[in-house]
Amino acid sequence: MNSKVRIAHLAGPTATIQNTPPLVTSNKAREKLGLPLLSDTAGAPHRFDALRAQRLAAPATVYVEQFSAHPLESDAAELYGPPDGYIDAEGRFNKQRTSDEDKPVYEVRIGPEDGLYPLPYMAVQSDGSPWEEECASPGAPAAKARQGFFPDGSRSFEEIDRLSVGDRGVAASISALADVDFYRITPPGGYTKGLLAEKRTDKGAGDIPPETQGRDFFPYKPYHLAAAPVRPSLARTTNMVQEIMASGDYDGAVWTQGSPQVEETAYWMNLLIDTTLPICGNAAQRPHGQISNDGPKNIVDSVQFIASRVWADAEGRNRVGVVVIQEQQVFAAREVMKVDARPGGYVATGGGGILGAVTHQNKPIVQYVPATRHTWMSDVNISRLPDTVQAVRATDGISEFFDLPIKDADGNLVENAIPSVSISKDGSYASEDFFADPADESDLVAAIDRKLRLGRLGGFVIEGLTPYGSMTSTSRQALLLGAVFRGLPVVRVGRGSPEGFADPHPHFIAGSNLTSTKARMLLMAALMKLGSLPIAGDPMQPTREERAATEKAVAAYQAIFDTH
Repeated sequence: MNSKVRIAHLAGPTATIQNTPPLVTSNKAREKLGLPLLSDTAGAPHRFDALRAQRLAAPATVYVEQFSAHPLESDAAELYGPPDGYIDAEGRFNKQRTSDEDKPVYEVRIGPEDGLYPLPYMAVQSDGSPWEEECASPGAPAAKARQGFFPDGSRSFEEIDRLSVGDRGVAASISALADVDFYRITPPGGYTKGLLAEKRTDKGAGDIPPETQGRDFFPYKPYHLAAAPVRPSLARTTNMVQEIMASGDYDGAVWTQGSPQVEETAYWMNLLIDTTLPICGNAAQRPHGQISNDGPKNIVDSVQFIASRVWADAEGRNRVGVVVIQEQQVFAAREVMKVDARPGGYVATGGGGILGAVTHQNKPIVQYVPATRHTWMSDVNISRLPDTVQAVRATDGISEFFDLPIKDADGNLVENAIPSVSISKDGSYASEDFFADPADESDLVAAIDRKLRLGRLGGFVIEGLTPYGSMTSTSRQALLLGAVFRGLPVVRVGRGSPEGFADPHPHFIAGSNLTSTKARMLLMAALMKLGSLPIAGDPMQPTREERAATEKAVAAYQAIFDTH
């Protein structure tokens, strides 16, 4: 490569990869202030303080003992040059040794311009008590809680670049390859008091106004204050990411999000974002800076993947779609799934989905290319969505069609265009009694009625028997078939992570080998492309003509599910 690649980092919600362990007051601070020390099980003070990345306020000179970086450095002492000098018994530095007890040292001038240094955490609370966790006290309200999540990716990328040591023994694993800009899409941390423009570390203009948790940013800790993004957030995510990817400023992007949810957003981008550039999803099972945290390697692997261009076809277009890179494996967004909260806890569903790897010598490899449509090829990407579709709504029990805007005049998704799709799970022995009455299934009756009252696109995914997607409850199946003839498409998938394919049906959409969560994302995208299904006069007893119209509409949905 002759130049660095340009990468956009896209901050997503609830991202452990952008989270840190609690900042706990160190024993150095506690000893200095006469506070109770952190102690071990025997009652003795902790042997070490946790060192947290912090900035120096002024330059300092430190003396580093020679041969202290590794126990066997001194075993090869003859290979080393001389030290800078010696520290005597009184702690004074001398260029020459004054006694046999003098320690050989290197003299190092360190300063704020160097970047972050690992140092003891010296802060205490405003009342003088030590910090023990994120909150001033267990279960404290938001006003008495600190944030452990970063407001954008700049700090975590800096810490990785500065403090993480690569396999060749050097730092700068990111900045040696890429220039990165940071965007706050649906970030996990936020500025509750706002931020002046000149202090911003993200790519954005103007002051940041005071932000609200659960609307502007989305952490999952402290656990009692957790907030997750809601359905309309997908419009914001889609619009911002599409604009960034279409700007011409970047060679690719890295999306970070919470480890259980990154698979869904990655697949959504795979369907909606019209770009020929690579997008890599990353997550972490352990917070940034915690023992054995996995996030830094995942991010560096994504940077190397983008820089390598192994994703490009002969015309330079992305041939693999959106990927999620975890533990050196390159997963297709369609198939990736988290199955455990430990490093390595991701699998590929459907019997495939691992497209390649990043080797132990940091070489990205692509061995397989998805057969399904994605990004610039997707039939449901934002460029191919209509401005309006026909949606169904019910008022006073009467169903009717209305025009629902999908995109505004600038081509951006409208928040209300994001469909409301629910997942219903079916299992053996599901019916309450012999010859059960569908009307007794009150939860599903209420869900269907509410979908029709919302005034937006809606549908259902039923997770049935594996892999067929078929239901065991005849009463619930009858209700969902009635929902189909009221305009609400229903997708059938097998439960869990099926390796086989759901059976086709003239009135239900076969969800291929997708998981229910991925089928939900695809149905939401397809609804914005095709709109609601036809309405029957009597949903429980449709005419032949009404059945034929519904079957034709379901076939259009099926074509999307067969190819995406």
